[in-house]
Order: sequence, then structure tokens, then C-alpha cells
Amino acid sequence: MNDQPHGPLAGFTIGVTAARRAEEFGALIERRGGAVLHAPALRILPLADDTELRAATEELIAKTPDVVVATTAIGFRGWLEAAGGWGDRQELLDCLGGVELLARGPKVKGAIRAAGLTETWSPASESMAEVLDRLLDEGVAHRRIALQLHGVPLPGFVEALEAGGADVVVVPVYRWMPPEDLAPVDRLIEATVARALDAVTFTSAPAATALLSRAEERGQLAGLLDALKGDVLPACVGSVTATPLRERGIGTVQPERFRLGPLVQVLCDELPGRARTLQVAARRLEIRGHAVLLDGELRPVPPAGMALLGALARRPGWVVPRAELLRALPGAGRDEHAVETAMARLRTSLGDPRLIQTVVKRGYRLAVSDE
Repeated sequence: MNDQPHGPLAGFTIGVTAARRAEEFGALIERRGGAVLHAPALRILPLADDTELRAATEELIAKTPDVVVATTAIGFRGWLEAAGGWGDRQELLDCLGGVELLARGPKVKGAIRAAGLTETWSPASESMAEVLDRLLDEGVAHRRIALQLHGVPLPGFVEALEAGGADVVVVPVYRWMPPEDLAPVDRLIEATVARALDAVTFTSAPAATALLSRAEERGQLAGLLDALKGDVLPACVGSVTATPLRERGIGTVQPERFRLGPLVQVLCDELPGRARTLQVAARRLEIRGHAVLLDGELRPVPPAGMALLGALARRPGWVVPRAELLRALPGAGRDEHAVETAMARLRTSLGDPRLIQTVVKRGYRLAVSDE
């Protein structure tokens, strides 16, 4: 049990790109002390407005498929609700009741049973790869297969079925669209490039793709990739979500269970371990994103102060010249007085003047002590 009053994520700022369940996800992070920068990379097209979903539904009712693959509980329920709004719910249930119905995992299996239907099979792994293997092993030639999606088509899934001779009908439940307001996404990209975030989280592959595409439009893709490969931790809810990042050479962390709670736990495990810890003036100083832990006490530090502290910590015990510290300050210009002002505020934030020593006419140094 964590006995720290500030929580394991205190001092860290985490970007959240999710559109769905973002409030719940953010609350889980904040409950553990973290700060959240929310920037939904996509929005979900309302089902009632989706002409493609209605057309696919009517096509399946008119010509019953051999197999239906249900991938998500919310998507399956939303599909039935949308059909009800169009007056087609019972016809859709009748259609689904007479086919081989495959459920990707226990949640969608529950949604199927709640609708009065029974799944034919569900993989223990919750993996679409296992679903695909089963279908290909059975043989898909000349079979009509409907695939209920949540977002965009799964990479390679439809292509593999079509290569095997299947007639695939894609049911695009909850299609993703660009957000109406791109300003939050742009702020998240800028914060990531500036290393003002400690982690960026992804709960869907389309969101990861959308963030990368927007960065490329803004001419910031190289900076974003560089940050995600080094200082900013990319955390994904699962391996499918991580695919667009992996294709760009970005390593990610993922929970064993593809859920929001375990994803937050991964952040709690990973981020404190990435913090820089030093013995300074016989005290334990742990440097986090926007705060420090001084002998376990959380002390918030303003951005300019964190920039100076980071520069000092890169060369612990060595004198860092004012000119070098000035370059570390964001937007400070050429006035070395900005260093003195920011240093005074940093010392006030730390609450112990012994931690940073002034070396006359040379600069400043951390008073590093033997551990």
C-alpha cells in the first residue's frame, strides 16, 4: 500500500489523448497525484448521424452473413441501439441469431448475452489474431463475414480474410473523426516536444495515428518522435494501440491487461523510476516533471526553476555558468538577470538555501553530498 500522502504520480504531468472515458481516466491519474493535459486526438461520429453504419446494417439484414465478429462491448451495444433508432433492432437481432457469432473477449460476450443472443466462440486471449487464426483454419472461401469495428479496421485483418476468398462486410461502429477544436492537440504536441510532459497515453491506435499526422502537418513530427523515443514516456493500453508508434520506431510500455486501471498502474510503476534522485546537502532530492520530492516532501517548482534545476542536475556538484543556465531557460533572451530571478524563485520553492550554492563570478552548483 502506498503510504505517501502525495501519491505515486505527484509531480508528473501526463498527456491523455483519449476521447472516450477521458474523464474517468483523468480522474484515476489525478487520484494518484498526477496532473493531466487532456487533448482528445479524435472525436467519435454520433451513431445516429452515421449513414455508413446504417447502410452496412441494412445490407446484412437483407443478406444474412455466415459469420459475425463482435469486437467491443460498447460497439456492439451501440450498434443495436442505433438499429433501434432506425426501427431495425429486431431485424438485426434475428439476423445475428442465425449466424456463427464470434466475440473477441468477455465484455463483448456479456453484451451479446444481454441482448438475448449466444456467442459461438470467444478466444481466451481476447486477441483478434486468435480470431483470425480460427477463421482461416475453418476456411473462409465463399463465406460472408461481417466485422463489427470500433474505430478503424484492424491492420491486416480484413485483407487476410479477403485473400482467403471471403466476402467481408465492415460494420463501422463509432467511426473516428478529427476533433472540432485542434488547439488542445496542438498544445499537447508542443508540450511533448518541449519535454513539459512526462508521459503521453494512448487508448486507441487511431488516436496515436491522428497525433502523429497532426504533428507532421505542423512540421513537428521529428521533434515529437525524438521526445517519445527519449524523455517522454509513451504508454499504450495494448499492443494493437501501440502499432502506429512501433512502426515509427517508438518503444512503448503496456499493461498485461488491456484496461485503464492497469494502464495507470504502469505509469505509477514507470515514472517514479525515471526520476533523477540525488543526495544534496545531506538531503534526498528527487526531481520530477513539475515538482521535487525533498526527503519525501512534495514541493512544486515553477517551469523556469525546473529548467535550472535540470541543468544543474545534469552536472551534479559542478559549477554551471550563468550563460549555460540562461540557455536552459525557455524564452529568457540574453539577460542573465533572468537567471538570478529564476534561481531566487527556485530556492524559495525548495525551501532550503543550502541545496544550491552560488559560486561568485562563475555560476551555481548543486551541493551534492556523498550518498
